[in-house]
Amino acid sequence: MLAVVLAVVCALVTGCGPDLSGTKVRIAAGLNGGVYDKLAEALADAWAAQLDTERPVIQETQGSPDNVGRVRAGKADVAFVAADVAADDTAGLAALARVHDDYLHVIVRADSSIKSFAQLRGHKVAIGSPDSGVEFLSKQLLKASGLTGAIDRRNLGLPEALPALENRQIDAVIWSGGLPTPSITEKVHTVGLRLLDITDLADALRATSPVYRTATIPVTAYNLPSPVTTLVLPNFLVVPASMNDDLAEALVRGLFDARAQLVKAAGAALSIDIHPAIETSPLPLHPGALRYFRSLKD
Repeated sequence: MLAVVLAVVCALVTGCGPDLSGTKVRIAAGLNGGVYDKLAEALADAWAAQLDTERPVIQETQGSPDNVGRVRAGKADVAFVAADVAADDTAGLAALARVHDDYLHVIVRADSSIKSFAQLRGHKVAIGSPDSGVEFLSKQLLKASGLTGAIDRRNLGLPEALPALENRQIDAVIWSGGLPTPSITEKVHTVGLRLLDITDLADALRATSPVYRTATIPVTAYNLPSPVTTLVLPNFLVVPASMNDDLAEALVRGLFDARAQLVKAAGAALSIDIHPAIETSPLPLHPGALRYFRSLKD
């Protein structure tokens, strides 16, 4: 009984908990204006208020591989990372939570003769910007399909790739993002686009990484003629395994307290939820994050 009373008193007394007011946090996000960047900006505002500290620094990066490198090098404290990149080498890393999911898009013009992924052989394909999560996924996809050396690869991010596809400078775009991705929706209406089904590659892709799952992009996402089978890929908030437990717990708590703010910043945040948040295998949950999730059951 005494322990319960002390816990209640502790919760009511200012300063009873860990003092994180001097904490400085650096967030490795992604390209300016992308989903990672939008979520990072909203999180930075929330964490600054919650921890009563200076606003975290947002680092513009190339994407997930770049972000992992920054965390390992001690240049970033928190990073948004695609699950396949995180799973490729988990040494020294831990997860705060699984956040939003991305869907693989293989995009061609509606008037293209290309009907399957195998028919990309010999064509010009945008595979994502250098050192990005999209590039990492594209390479896995090409390996699984046996097309690694059989296409003309172009390192273009989505903002450059879609106009190039519109102007017939390339033949296809590989992208991983939320449903729907606004810039794709716009081109569907102005240019006419189709998505390729990758059902025949699903088993080979799942064999390359435990984080890949099959999913369906519904007709309503982009006014498609029929549903498209593709891959769904989770994203994690990643930190150094050595991060202080109290800080890790506070950051996770702040993430869920700020969910409404995150949804306003990016629709992808709608999929941030307590229950799937603990599903970060093969990356372990940080002990501080685990402490937070366990506290919800008390």
